[in-house]
Amino acid sequence: MSHAASNVVAARLALLVLISSVPGCTLLPGSMRPTHNKVILMIGDGMSDSERTSARNYQVGAAGRLAMDQLPFTGAYTTYAIQETDPPLPEYVVDSAASATAWSTGHKTSNGRLSTAPLTDAILPTILELAQQDGLPVGSVTTAELTDATPAALASHVNFRSCQGPADMKLCPAFSKINDGPGSVAEQSIDHHIGILLGGGRKRFAQTIQSGADKGKTVLESAAAQGYAVVGKATELAEVRSGQPILGLFAEGDMSPEWNGALATRFPGSGPQRCREGLRPENEPSLAAMTTAALGWLDAEAEKRHSGFFLQVEGASIDKRGHMADPCGQIGETVALDAAVAVVLAYADAHPDTLVIVTGDHAHTSQIVPAPRDYGSSPGLLSTLITKEGAEMTLGYATNMAGGYQNHTGTQVHVGARGPFAERVSGITDQTDLFRTMSAALGLRSGR
Repeated sequence: MSHAASNVVAARLALLVLISSVPGCTLLPGSMRPTHNKVILMIGDGMSDSERTSARNYQVGAAGRLAMDQLPFTGAYTTYAIQETDPPLPEYVVDSAASATAWSTGHKTSNGRLSTAPLTDAILPTILELAQQDGLPVGSVTTAELTDATPAALASHVNFRSCQGPADMKLCPAFSKINDGPGSVAEQSIDHHIGILLGGGRKRFAQTIQSGADKGKTVLESAAAQGYAVVGKATELAEVRSGQPILGLFAEGDMSPEWNGALATRFPGSGPQRCREGLRPENEPSLAAMTTAALGWLDAEAEKRHSGFFLQVEGASIDKRGHMADPCGQIGETVALDAAVAVVLAYADAHPDTLVIVTGDHAHTSQIVPAPRDYGSSPGLLSTLITKEGAEMTLGYATNMAGGYQNHTGTQVHVGARGPFAERVSGITDQTDLFRTMSAALGLRSGR
């Protein structure tokens, strides 16, 4: 070999060594493609900058930092939906169904839809389904019903989010099993054989299937027949092992809020108050405990398959308590999500091939505002909290009249990440870009 050729070979070898050291890349004979990394997406439903800041101020102080504040790559993404028009026009304030569809599928849709296209009802494949097609174990954890919008967008396809169980299909006739459709969100979640499902919503799974091979069975009975281990108590969750799919249903509807306190009221508002903590019933596991169980199950399955995995974790009731102008409930659920983030970051410390993303699905109503004594009136609802620093913090809710349901808002939402491909969240992106980031990290054959 000539000296020049030898130099070329040496340079190529050096390049290969450099490439192979990059997180998320591995070398296969004759090619290079991403490995199947692990991807954990953590969603604070209704958690925008205001909700994060109020939780930080209350729990660890203005100069403190939550676990979710530790992510090295940060940015913001846009959250708008689209209207059912031709051509489509933007819908600037998104709901949870359309927002979850955006990162689940990489496509915008209209409010209320779950992984289906506007006007046509076309099926939009989800990140979870694509990961399954590549042989990766997958899971979903939420403090809402498992059939609620955010987990449902990963696991099902219907034209309207209310079609949660077999008895709830009035607005989704084309998707009903009676009409040879795939069924409700609950039915599809089980029929898709998602490895581990943990949350609330037992009442949806207790409904009776109306057509098909499992006609006359409840969705729970269908799950058991398909090999699911069904658990319903926190003590049972601690005994979860890999080897069979797990369905954990820990409440009839949504799981219980961790904290409560006085709701916001008209000027001068409620409080000053400290929140009542530790209110979760003993039979309901915390979001951190469910996340720990899901990680253990998925990690064991991934080791067997020599693969990565995909997990979505949702702190759902940040949004739900925000709608009710409940500052203590909202902050308590944000703190509960942060405890789950700490669990995930500890896992990622030991598994550097893990992409962790923490974000919200849409902005919400609460604002940190001046104390009532500093101004003469307010058009909204107010509550003053005493933080752990001993200072007063006032939250205002003014997206509906007093006594009304407080609404989402349309601003961009913070996103943070660490691990393979984490740099892609930097700057201003869109929710649909998150689908491509996660697809790349998972090394999926399609969807990138």
